[in-house]
Order: sequence, then C-alpha cells, then structure tokens
Amino acid sequence: MNRRLIAVVLAVSALVLVSCSSANETLAEQYENGSEEGYISGDGSTVEIPASDRDEPVSYEATLDNGEIITSSSFADSVYVVNFWYASCPPCRLEAPDLAELSVEYPDVPFLGVNVSDTAESSRTFATEFGVPYPSVLDAKTAGVQLAFAGSVPPNAVPTTLVVDRDGRVAARISGLVRDPSILAAMIDSVVAEGQ
Repeated sequence: MNRRLIAVVLAVSALVLVSCSSANETLAEQYENGSEEGYISGDGSTVEIPASDRDEPVSYEATLDNGEIITSSSFADSVYVVNFWYASCPPCRLEAPDLAELSVEYPDVPFLGVNVSDTAESSRTFATEFGVPYPSVLDAKTAGVQLAFAGSVPPNAVPTTLVVDRDGRVAARISGLVRDPSILAAMIDSVVAEGQ
C-alpha cells in the first residue's frame, strides 16, 4: 500500500473514531462524568443541495457484508439513500428501525448501508436484530466508499445519511441521528420529483 493511501485511510479512521460523539460533550467530558459513550455524532443538521450546485457523480466499488460486489453503477438512473453506520454506535441503533421502515415504504428508492467499523458477521447480526432489509458495504478496511463521498458532501459524522440523485450526485445530507423520519422522507420525495 502506498504512503498516500495509508495516510488517507488513517485520516478517515481518525475521523470515524472522533466523529461518532455528542455535539455538546467531548470524549474527555464523557469519561469524566462516567457516560463513556465513546462516540461523536452529528447534530442532526440537514443540507439540501440544489441540482445546479451538486458535485460530480460519486463512483465506487465495494464488497457487501454477504460477500457480493456492488458499485455506484448498480444504482444508475435511481434515486437512492446511503447510511453510514456501525453496530455499537448508539444513534445508529436508534435510527435503524426508522430507516428499515422507510426502505420498505420506498420500494423504488434503494437503500445502502455503509458499515465503517465492523466485520461481516457483526454487520449481518445488526441487520437481523433491527430488521434492516437492505444491504451494507463493509468499509472498515478500505474506507473506499467513505472516500468516494468525501469530495462532495462528506459523511463527517456517524451516523450520516445521504440522498443521491439519479445522476449519482449527493442531493441531501442528514449529519447525525435521523431524529424525524419524515424529514428524510421529504428529502427523498423532493429528489424523486426532480425531472418528473
């Protein structure tokens, strides 16, 4: 592995470790008050990007937790949702049932999980426990999918949920817990309605 790739992987790994935490409480404060959550999460803020302001299409190839290969072209001409998560992240566990339900409510909008930390077995166990019907990429070793999205609207916290337009460009982001599924539903509806 070349030095540049190692540096990028280390930087993304550091971001994941530091990124899954409460916006108002540092890791040191968590330790001091005994909560020891050990994660930094986004604040739930949302971003919707007008079509004219979106970055280039995101391109990636990755391995799912069932061993199959998936690529960005698997979603060609589809609006789809990407959720960055890992099994022991409390907000990820909290939002999983809502995301699972939305994925069923939107059968024409594929959902894709991006597991940033776990093994295939842990990822599949999480999906079974929370009834998650959509696939998840294993991104812990390569951070390839995280890096692919880093150039447009970076998944700067875990969890982060993105809505990708039919051209493969990020159209919306929720940084942190999806507190109200209706907000994500409205984002999906807005992007689906484009060009109709």
